[in-house]
Amino acid sequence: MANPWLAMAPDTDPAERSRAVRRAHETFLTEGAVDPAVRQVVAASWRRSAAALVVPESMAPIELGDAELEAYRAEHPLARVMPLFRELLGSIAHDGAHLLAVSDERGRLLWVEGHRGVRDRAEGMNFVAGARWDERHAGTNAPGTSLALDHAVQIFASEHYNRRVQHWSCAAAPVHDPHTGRLLGAVDLTGGDHLASPHSLALVRATARAAEAQLMALTPRASGPRTTLTALGRDEALLTGDGLRLRLGRRHSEIMVLLAGHPEGLTGDRLTVELYGERADRRSPVTLRAELSRLRRLVGPLLASRPYRLCAPMAADMTVAAEQLAAGDVYGALRTYRGPLLPLSEAPGVRRMRRLLEDRLRRAVLAGGDAELLCRWVESPWGEDDLEVHEVLLTALPARAPARAALVPHTERLRAAYGLGAAPRGGDATSAQRRRG
Repeated sequence: MANPWLAMAPDTDPAERSRAVRRAHETFLTEGAVDPAVRQVVAASWRRSAAALVVPESMAPIELGDAELEAYRAEHPLARVMPLFRELLGSIAHDGAHLLAVSDERGRLLWVEGHRGVRDRAEGMNFVAGARWDERHAGTNAPGTSLALDHAVQIFASEHYNRRVQHWSCAAAPVHDPHTGRLLGAVDLTGGDHLASPHSLALVRATARAAEAQLMALTPRASGPRTTLTALGRDEALLTGDGLRLRLGRRHSEIMVLLAGHPEGLTGDRLTVELYGERADRRSPVTLRAELSRLRRLVGPLLASRPYRLCAPMAADMTVAAEQLAAGDVYGALRTYRGPLLPLSEAPGVRRMRRLLEDRLRRAVLAGGDAELLCRWVESPWGEDDLEVHEVLLTALPARAPARAALVPHTERLRAAYGLGAAPRGGDATSAQRRRG
């Protein structure tokens, strides 16, 4: 089976492949249909780009000015491994044909390095430090698509959604925090058709892994909880720590989340109610004891009974986000919040925790009126239909902000979907009737 992350097989004619994909791209733009010859990875990205209303000849927006960029990247975790990126990819980036680019987890380019002539050409499409190259703003491209899929990927020539970028090819890989697994950004090589060869993808993937290993050595785990529970934006929680990496089943995920949220412990009766609610019957306690027995075999001494509780310190991402909110760090909380808590869980206790955290975070985003935070909320899957936040964002953005071009029609569609009339003249969200999406 062909590797879906590679742009093409080694014996493929690049020019012929580029022409075929370009024809498929034009057909998609005019008819919405994707030719089967287009890779599924690319076809799915084209659909996401179209859904985000990316204009096929637009320029990626520049979001970070020089001073803001300098301060931001100095504090970014990937600054610590830039010497490694330059050591492993720098010679390639200065050969007159390639660029080395490093982005943050939102697709904002923090560093773009290489031969001056190549950088000059890339500036023509805003492939510069400070520009936003995630799929929602720049369409299909290797850094943005690797972040969207959390996987290394090549994007070849006309596979790019934006016609301005179709003279380039690129390969990128995501980079994660080695302790928590959190996505930090992506490392990318951009250049000509030769980057569609298999070695470029292997090279950026190996570079990303080397960076993670160096981050592990440079930033030893802080004292405190040695075990981490990750459950935000995941249907099945992930338990990591000291060599442990355990993906829990749905019910075990719910139990661990509930116990992490109740450090004082829960009696068997209370835990039964939190898990089963009105669906509890005489068999539920027996079922719960069986689940707890299986969970104890997985996590060992981490789980204690009478009452059921976690008997070792644990860093749970939903607790971290709540603590950041309590400290007034809304930016930090939004970074931690990768999505609703166990979104498919119907356990009453989990649903209550999920709703409470999401409501607290949403209220904090709204209360601050910060355009950056509001943008991040409406660009998320859980906030894309939130009418109130869209309307508040419209009042927070400058009149000539590029983001308004897509935001205004989307907000009007939301109002129509909720049976509301057009927004008041001037976009005064405070006087408009609001509904939450």
